[in-house]
Amino acid sequence: MKNQTQHHFIKINGVNIFYREAGPKDAPVLVLLHGYPSSSHMYRNLINDLSDKYHLIAPDYPGYGRSEQPPIAEFAYTFENYSVIVQGLLDQLNIKKYSLYLMDYGAPVGWRIASNHPERIDTLIVQNGCAYDEGLEAFWDPIKAYWKDRNNKEAETTLRGFHDANGLKWQYTHGVPDQSVISPDNWEIDLRHLERPENDQIQLDMFYDYRTNVDLYPKWQEYFRTYNPEMLIVYGKNDYIFPVAGAEAYKKDIKNLEYHLYDAGHFALESNGNEIAAAIRQFLDKKTGTQK
Repeated sequence: MKNQTQHHFIKINGVNIFYREAGPKDAPVLVLLHGYPSSSHMYRNLINDLSDKYHLIAPDYPGYGRSEQPPIAEFAYTFENYSVIVQGLLDQLNIKKYSLYLMDYGAPVGWRIASNHPERIDTLIVQNGCAYDEGLEAFWDPIKAYWKDRNNKEAETTLRGFHDANGLKWQYTHGVPDQSVISPDNWEIDLRHLERPENDQIQLDMFYDYRTNVDLYPKWQEYFRTYNPEMLIVYGKNDYIFPVAGAEAYKKDIKNLEYHLYDAGHFALESNGNEIAAAIRQFLDKKTGTQK
């Protein structure tokens, strides 16, 4: 029997964090880390699909979804700080062992957590998230230009366009064979938090901070080789943001790898959620010993 999703707020390091939770508290835990420019809302269907036998937790990062958005002057909007917030949430919920679902921005947040605490990781599920230079193709050119010069107005204008109304819709629909299956509610909900005062600057700050993730790629790749984590890749193969070359690259270092590509775009759960949920269930049943 599937469990109804609960919606909670909790203070972590002084910030009011929103998270969704479902499933038996004594079941194996799956932590769902969302991407840019979305929130835990992107996992609403997956949570429902898996909540009969898994304990699902999906937080919103500060400045995203329903979590608090502290002023920029009072909070460091960085991937490192997001990983500290997520780890703080897990610690406060007394969760010691878990699988991580890593999507887009959720990947660098999750890789920090996994490489810092490899003993806590059951499995890793990667959906359109990167840990290799091969995954940073043409989409990243203006971002790389911004890394070189934060005063590059042409790059900044391009980056702002990624999360305006048209840019949001493009992120959800590009590469999707049948766009009618993508709910417009997705980008309307994202737009709500993106229109908060200072949020546009937060997004630019996060784009700039992404360079710190690239610097850590060698460390994370070493983590893969050293600990050989069990990994499932469920990837939208038509993604322009994190193209399939980034998925292929994991094969260089991950020995315990199950690999699936779908005829989908960046937000693959929106068009192929049922297939992905089935693959995750089969994988977790096998790897966490819940198979009956």
